[in-house]
Amino acid sequence: MTDNLKLSHARKGDRGVIVRVGDHGRNDEHAMELERRLLELGFVEGARIELLHEGLFGRDPIAMKVDDMRVALRRHEAASLTVRFESVVECDAALAPEQAAA
Repeated sequence: MTDNLKLSHARKGDRGVIVRVGDHGRNDEHAMELERRLLELGFVEGARIELLHEGLFGRDPIAMKVDDMRVALRRHEAASLTVRFESVVECDAALAPEQAAA
């Protein structure tokens, strides 16, 4: 089972793939600047995401693995990213060939 949700709704351990960058419902200068910054940081469509850590107060900020990088974002920034989250079973099956090769 897969779900497309905003990255801001993710919990520690969630994994998925970015399907959309930016809040396309807003065309103001702030939204466009945030989208540009996210793209520069490597948040591109098709990048694999894994949520590694949540802050203690309000679960903010969040730290995640984006492909081979580790990045921290505030949840309101993460709301600009839409991710197709995978179930734990699907993620483990996808990682099995990589782990076998190691």
